[in-house]
Amino acid sequence: MKIGYFDCFSGVSGDMCLGALVDAGVPPDELRRTLSGLPVSGYELKAEKVSRAGIAATRVEVVLTQAQEHPHRGLKDVLEIIRAGGLPGEIERKACAVFRALAQAEARVHGTDPDSIHFHEVGAVDAICDIVGTVAGLESLGLDEVLFSTVSLGSGTISTAHGTMPVPAPATAELLKELPTRGGPVDLELATPTGAALLASLGRPSLHWPDMCIERIGYGAGSRDIPALPNVLRLAIGRTPSAGQTESDHVWVLETNLDDMTGEQIGFCTEMLLKAGALDAFVTPIQMKKGRPGVKLDVLCAPERLSAIEEALWRHTTTLGMRRNLWQRSKLRRRIETVRTQWGDVRVKLAFLGDEQVRCEPEYEDCRRIAESENLPLREVCRRVRRAWAPLQQNGEPTTD
Repeated sequence: MKIGYFDCFSGVSGDMCLGALVDAGVPPDELRRTLSGLPVSGYELKAEKVSRAGIAATRVEVVLTQAQEHPHRGLKDVLEIIRAGGLPGEIERKACAVFRALAQAEARVHGTDPDSIHFHEVGAVDAICDIVGTVAGLESLGLDEVLFSTVSLGSGTISTAHGTMPVPAPATAELLKELPTRGGPVDLELATPTGAALLASLGRPSLHWPDMCIERIGYGAGSRDIPALPNVLRLAIGRTPSAGQTESDHVWVLETNLDDMTGEQIGFCTEMLLKAGALDAFVTPIQMKKGRPGVKLDVLCAPERLSAIEEALWRHTTTLGMRRNLWQRSKLRRRIETVRTQWGDVRVKLAFLGDEQVRCEPEYEDCRRIAESENLPLREVCRRVRRAWAPLQQNGEPTTD
């Protein structure tokens, strides 16, 4: 699997993303051709080699060729510009998703709805080009997955269309909720709303450098040369050791030790965690202080469900604290198919290692329903479903999703 890893030790912005992509091998003329279809004018895309604290990097800048004020475009206006640009479908879809994420973040900050938001800085020509260009550059590299590190935010204050704001800007903070961040290390804004929206919409967090065979590295330069810090965004392109065989993602693992809850209360808690969107929840017997018997409760959840799962833990357990880690997870590619049996259609979950099917598991709820209605052992229903699926697999007959 081919992956791209944004190392955000000096923050992230739209122009830094473009610079990193060009430095990693995306031709600037290819980006210019993609952007030329957008119904915006009065700008030029410039790319040049610069040095940031001794590191050679590429600075990509959208330079206005005529005096323009930042137009206060709404979400609808920006989406119409993108849709009128003749972009390939996937680039159009992802670019629109980035701007929707920006609008939703601004709406939460200002207490309104996304359609009522009027962009200021991020509605300008340069921000539109940064976002569409970054999406197009990532597509050009043919990446299967985009990962990013803990994001350095900077500190201090900045001047915006709404006045002086703290760093990180409120919209940036909203976009990076439940994602790994750190303050500093300099008294400047390092992560912008545009950069945060690109990461949150297009990538997944990875606290550590991912396992991969590095093929190339690009450095995108920020606008300033900061002596105390290389003001660059590093993009590493490479392939995972199991390229093409498995899939990967990232999950939060939450755990807490409990010694003052009954078995029924713990069982109820795990049910509530699964209803809240946990990928899994399980308990392990442990011995705690002073020889007290207890359990360790482990919960797995996707990054976007972290807040909901933590709230469920606070509500349904007696814990006063929990531990959490972000883990990279390898998993078999899965697909749900439907097989026709003597009892009707039954879903089966198939798992693949590369192109080879290595698992076939009948869907529990379907088999349970049949076992109850036909008064059959569950294991017998599962056995017959597998037997019904096997000839279809051997003969290559079509099934229904």
